[in-house]
Amino acid sequence: MTKHHLMSGAALASMIATMPAAATHAPRMEVAGGVEALLQQVRQELTRVGDDVRRTAEDALKQASQTGTLTAETKAQSDRMLSQFHELSGAHQKLEGKLEALETRNLDLEQAVAQGAGRGGPRTAMSVGQEIAGSEQLKAWLANGAQGGLTLRPTNAITSAAGSAGGLIWETQVREPVNMPRRTLPVRSLLSQATTDSDLVKYTKQVLREQNAAMVAEGVAPPAASNYGWTQAEAAVRKIVAYTHVSDEALADAGQLQAAIDGELRYDVDVKEDKQILSGDGVGQNLSGLLSEAAAFAAAAGLPNDTRIDRLRLGLLQVALNDYAATGITLHPTDWAAIELLKDTSGRYIFGDPNVLSTPRLWGLDAVATASHGLGEWMVGNFAMAATIYDRQDVEVLISSEHGNNFIEGMKTIKATKRLALAIKRGPTALVTGNFTFGV
Repeated sequence: MTKHHLMSGAALASMIATMPAAATHAPRMEVAGGVEALLQQVRQELTRVGDDVRRTAEDALKQASQTGTLTAETKAQSDRMLSQFHELSGAHQKLEGKLEALETRNLDLEQAVAQGAGRGGPRTAMSVGQEIAGSEQLKAWLANGAQGGLTLRPTNAITSAAGSAGGLIWETQVREPVNMPRRTLPVRSLLSQATTDSDLVKYTKQVLREQNAAMVAEGVAPPAASNYGWTQAEAAVRKIVAYTHVSDEALADAGQLQAAIDGELRYDVDVKEDKQILSGDGVGQNLSGLLSEAAAFAAAAGLPNDTRIDRLRLGLLQVALNDYAATGITLHPTDWAAIELLKDTSGRYIFGDPNVLSTPRLWGLDAVATASHGLGEWMVGNFAMAATIYDRQDVEVLISSEHGNNFIEGMKTIKATKRLALAIKRGPTALVTGNFTFGV
């Protein structure tokens, strides 16, 4: 009868207990070699036991061919050895997986040492797995043949430190940039708007109206003729440009950069347009804005003129006396806030409940507060009849390397361009402007 050698659970446990110190303690460069040597020993033992199982099976077949049957003892022994072989194979696979995981962990620890502790840096926290692997209780239990149960309570808690749960924690990245605020640009919407396909807008403007209609008897001529006159006026198309320089690398590496710059340049152009429409002085390439063409405020005699509300009402009166119906009021946000804060003698706000959201209105007209106005400056009038914007080209954004040394330096220039004309057709009569200076 062949002598069989089987590896028991105790033998397998003792093999784990004889693991080199480098595998369960501080990481060392020779860990990989020690793990490989241990795995080689396990494989050799498994091969030897497998050979014994094969020989037992051959003996059983030989006995069956000679006697025509197997003894109960031989059959039981074969079944037992096969069962033990399968158990040993499973144990080998589990052990191999654990050793590979341990090898990976030790490599990670070596890197941590090289990056921090090995150069005098802070020591990384010991993981729960490392604490259990180095436990004296575990070593003693394995040395005693892994008999009975074992309960291990690690004292090293899982934390956000490196070597614990820190490797699983990633920072939150918000890709959308937090941009600076943008003001509302309401002035354009007050005016009439049209388009042009030329660089100059010409129009006819009435400059004379002498009305001499009279009541006359039959057959009698009116005492005087009425006279009317017109003249040609023009508004040149002006160009607003904004540009910036960006490196090739920034455009290629920052996916949102081009769109962000596009939006910023368009806003830059629109802010300039808003200011030019309101207060351009007409010098050089500047537009001739609404304020430069509006009539100066002249208070009607004998009426109150002590507060901002009084003065705006008198301005509306001046527009009405010029035969125009005003459509709006423009002023600085600070001046509008001063008006909204006015209270009656009982301490109640004059313009209603501050908890109710409503469109700013004064004297039945929309009050447009814009920072394009100067502080203390205001204007009232019929804006739609007073002026027309002629758009020649909406904002166009182009990118080019053909600027200065861009090609050599690896830069791109991004430029936004807008072209428009502003025709103030009824400025001095349909618009009135003034200030909130009192007591002068």
